[in-house]
Amino acid sequence: MSDIIQLLPDHVANQIAAGEVVQRPASIVKELLENAIDAGADKIELIVREAGKNLIQVVDNGSGMSETDARMAFERHATSKIRTTDDIFKISTKGFRGEALASIAAVSQVELKTKQKDNAVGTNIYIEGGGLQFQEPAQTTEGSNFSVKNLFYNVPARRKFLKNNNVEFRHIIDEFQRVALAHEGIEFSLFHDDDPVFRLRKGSEMQRIVDIFGRKLQPLLIPVKEDLGWIKLHGFAAKPEGAKKVRGEQFLFVNGRFFKSPYLNKAVQEAFEGLLLPGYLPSFFLFLELDPEKIDVNIHPQKTEVKFEDEHLIFALLRSTIKKALGIYNVAPSLDFDRDPAMDKVFQPSRGNSDHFKMPEISVDRNYNPFLEEKTVKHAEIQNLAEMYHQNISAEPSKINLFEDEDFDEDLMRLPNGYWLFNKGEKTLMLDLGRMHRLTVSEKNKGKKRSNASHSLLFSLEYHMNEIEKNKFRSIKKFLPDLGFDIKIAHENVLRIDAVPEGLKETQVMKFIENLFEILEYRTEDEFMNFYENQWSKLQSKSRFDFIYKTDAEQVIRDFSALGFPEFLPNGKRCFYEMPLEDLKNKF
Repeated sequence: MSDIIQLLPDHVANQIAAGEVVQRPASIVKELLENAIDAGADKIELIVREAGKNLIQVVDNGSGMSETDARMAFERHATSKIRTTDDIFKISTKGFRGEALASIAAVSQVELKTKQKDNAVGTNIYIEGGGLQFQEPAQTTEGSNFSVKNLFYNVPARRKFLKNNNVEFRHIIDEFQRVALAHEGIEFSLFHDDDPVFRLRKGSEMQRIVDIFGRKLQPLLIPVKEDLGWIKLHGFAAKPEGAKKVRGEQFLFVNGRFFKSPYLNKAVQEAFEGLLLPGYLPSFFLFLELDPEKIDVNIHPQKTEVKFEDEHLIFALLRSTIKKALGIYNVAPSLDFDRDPAMDKVFQPSRGNSDHFKMPEISVDRNYNPFLEEKTVKHAEIQNLAEMYHQNISAEPSKINLFEDEDFDEDLMRLPNGYWLFNKGEKTLMLDLGRMHRLTVSEKNKGKKRSNASHSLLFSLEYHMNEIEKNKFRSIKKFLPDLGFDIKIAHENVLRIDAVPEGLKETQVMKFIENLFEILEYRTEDEFMNFYENQWSKLQSKSRFDFIYKTDAEQVIRDFSALGFPEFLPNGKRCFYEMPLEDLKNKF
């Protein structure tokens, strides 16, 4: 039987490796920006066309490369950052994996112009599909100029799976923001199809955050700072008013590198416990600094995941420090935050023995008898029932006939938490009348032709946009006049609002505009209009706390019944919860 195992040709191996490193245009943006930072640049320009599909160009004023290094940089496993295995565990630079440029060149057409400071001429190198086409001396400025053209031109199956330009450009912005936030001492620019998107000056961390996310965020930012010697934490968290329902302003960095960690995000969320409405996420920009040997950044191809030696201690640090900041700035109830020096040992990194930790003492009341205590019912539904009966013991529940084709009466009663109990046969339903009302309003509006009537505001309103919102406004502004808006860009990133649709209160305008910008991107006009109608329905609908009269509740239930009494909203949220009476009996 003949042998079947063989070595892959270099160009095939490089294309396979590219699948790990180059997932989309944003992957290339990240690698090239990080290389420019490692080269010591203090001015970096990113230029993209067609969301990076046709061109990604990064120009920097860093140290540049010699003629030999320019060629070697495109070889697999070539890097200037690692010499021994031990170096992997104390990485302090950004790009170090050694196959990034080789992978990029394998699936695109790459041109590099570079020159070192003291050299009279530089080098121009061109590689296509992983194959060197030419390398020659060239007149160029100090630093490096990378141009990556026609991504996946030689792998059409990969190019076919790229998303539309709006989606791909959004990913590029994400990577650009992550790099720019961590390096406020570098001047960054971003151009898309010749339009300037960001021009970020050198400055402080606060200035960089405001330059990216807009001036309206500045008064909401609270400084967060702690230094425990072995680890430092600094940055900003936004007050609860800055929380959003969508992700996008949650940033964690370690040693200047952005990373993702649902576990540490949870620590921040817990610090805001009791301060945010359900479904809202706090905004934060937090920077950790610790010994590179205490972390491993080499566990993910895109280097977005980090393994910490003492992750549980970092969790406690984040939660306690942010709680402290919220208390100091009167966002949360103030506590005595004078730390007991003995507690510092809790935040010392593990050394392989338990001598650094003092186990907490536990005080036990040996005379405690649980059977002398009144039995506690754990289920929330039963607790609500108990509260309801105490508060409504003398109230006679209304008897209504909600279904004309059925001849029976139903009980209806309001709970203190805004929900309503509705007895239907052998079942008790807990109703969220707010969601039920929203669905009925949405159905009534469906198919109606919206009037474009508007009313002028007595005084114009100004909405301060960040750069992302500014670009989003350009994509939707053509739809706004037909909806009744008179909105223009007054200067730089400020919208001037002179008229709004009838039915939109002046106090609702700013939040309504913010919601229109909240969605990540609109692929089509229909997608925008659907989202707009959804937001409009939310304005017209009431929350469950608005329903305090039984006559109003009865009407909502009648309207909702006409829709077939659906259990869920289109977004998957539940309108009611069913509690079989037999199950309730078994709780006692």
